[in-house]
Amino acid sequence: MKSRRSITLLLSMAALALVAAGCGGGDGGGGTISADGSSTVGPFVTKAAEDFKDAEGVDITVGISGTGGGFERFCAGETDLSNASRPIDEDEQALCADAGVEYIEFRIATDALTNVVNMENDWATCLTVDQLETIWGPGSKVTNWNQVDPSFPDVELTLFGPGTDSGTFDYFTGVINGEEGASRTDFSPSEDDNVIVQGVSGDRGGLGYFGFSYYEQNQATLEALEVDGGSGCVAPSAEAAQDGSYTPLSRPLYVYVKRSSFDDKEDVRNFVLFMLDQNSSIAEAAQFVPLSDEQLAEERSKLEEATG
Repeated sequence: MKSRRSITLLLSMAALALVAAGCGGGDGGGGTISADGSSTVGPFVTKAAEDFKDAEGVDITVGISGTGGGFERFCAGETDLSNASRPIDEDEQALCADAGVEYIEFRIATDALTNVVNMENDWATCLTVDQLETIWGPGSKVTNWNQVDPSFPDVELTLFGPGTDSGTFDYFTGVINGEEGASRTDFSPSEDDNVIVQGVSGDRGGLGYFGFSYYEQNQATLEALEVDGGSGCVAPSAEAAQDGSYTPLSRPLYVYVKRSSFDDKEDVRNFVLFMLDQNSSIAEAAQFVPLSDEQLAEERSKLEEATG
């Protein structure tokens, strides 16, 4: 997986882009389509951008500054698309409104937020929501695995998680601790999920969480924990996220499109349509849960309404 900085796609030189535009290679409004935001949603939009480039010859840049960081840029008018692992919040809505930035929300996939431990951890296979709250709640003093469950060994608990700009952080704290942003602070945070992978894989007592696709890409070096949301232990998977049994850690993923870009740039409209038309193949290749037929119909209806 590319780092937060290197994931930006430089799909062609500016001179070639200008030549392509002059030869009818998509109207694009001039220049490239720009996207930024969630590191969780990044792999989906990156794969979509690569396929769209192959199909239409349109340049797309994709950054992963985190959901919050992406919305800051988006509301400042710096990007066409904002990738988000949670819905836009009230403060961000106000920020966009103050700047006169209107937007359209599209759901593009589903995720199973995944708790991971070190490969040498042979004691924890499933944690309850209550146990996760005990570990991650504000002011938690849990520093050893045997404080989570007396049957667990005397092994220091080392925590790794997304930074506070991350939509994954917001979602996890909301459903586990009962309030978005409510979390203990003595853990190692990073907006780059690869740092979390390295931290947990390098520490026998490590515990972290991120999107399911990052676990899928690193399952040779990490173990995923099942979660008991009240109806028994369920492992994170595409099927469990789609059927709702992986509760409460399955979640929708979004792309927000700037209304002016949608109206003025045909390539932006076509890219959104492409992500819906090719949803299943993109999601499978990027290791996400595709939208159901019903969900796709709803997003297509939203696209038609916005276009009409």
